[in-house]
Amino acid sequence: MNVFENKVAVVTGGAQGIGEAIARGFFSRGAQVAILDINKNLTSKMVEQLMQETPSAGKRVLGLKCNVTDSEDVHQAFNKIVSEFGTVDILVNNAGITRDAIFHKMTPQQWDDVIAVNGRGLFNCTHEAYLIMKAKKYGKIVNLSSTNASGGGGQTNYSFTKAGIIGFTKSLAMEAGRNNINVNCVRPGVIDTPMQRSMPEDLFDLEIEKTTFKRLGQPKEVADLVCYLCSEEASWITGEEILVCGGRNYR
Repeated sequence: MNVFENKVAVVTGGAQGIGEAIARGFFSRGAQVAILDINKNLTSKMVEQLMQETPSAGKRVLGLKCNVTDSEDVHQAFNKIVSEFGTVDILVNNAGITRDAIFHKMTPQQWDDVIAVNGRGLFNCTHEAYLIMKAKKYGKIVNLSSTNASGGGGQTNYSFTKAGIIGFTKSLAMEAGRNNINVNCVRPGVIDTPMQRSMPEDLFDLEIEKTTFKRLGQPKEVADLVCYLCSEEASWITGEEILVCGGRNYR
């Protein structure tokens, strides 16, 4: 299934969790995939795994240690991607962090850390990719928000950024259509990732109970939607926010 043959996909935070599933989803569908992640060891490990699983992987996968909050680091990463693969067709902004605390105990550093990765990182990566896409009048951008964009206890910083991502998506989509660039947003709910499992057990169980299926979502279930939104089958979809939350109503 080579839906993305001759396409180049960039996935930030692509070395674990949802990001890893997304990167694997594009790779399994024939894309050349660049994995950007702050964790060099996990990035190298994933590239090695793909090369072991697929003999031709070395020609189709690139792993780069990248701090998305650093504009120069991001610029160099995209230069490397273009040097290796020639262009960028798809960008998935998945990199994100949490620094949870009830508001009266939240520190300025916790606030700034989340804003830097979830906000500035989104800008840095999108700006680099958008310039490439605009020049060739083609591109697909998917931004990962969260169901907690609608609010989450102890997550004023995180919810602030994830709600902002929705607004960012809709605003950029209004500009991008004239350049044949689709921009959409996916809002996962409780997904089986290391970040999700770091929640206190009682809250973790409560979140699962609130889903229609009474289970965790799987990273692949998010990845499949992201891949669809970046395919030509979704060419008339832009500026949308799509919940992937097992039936829980967050609106």
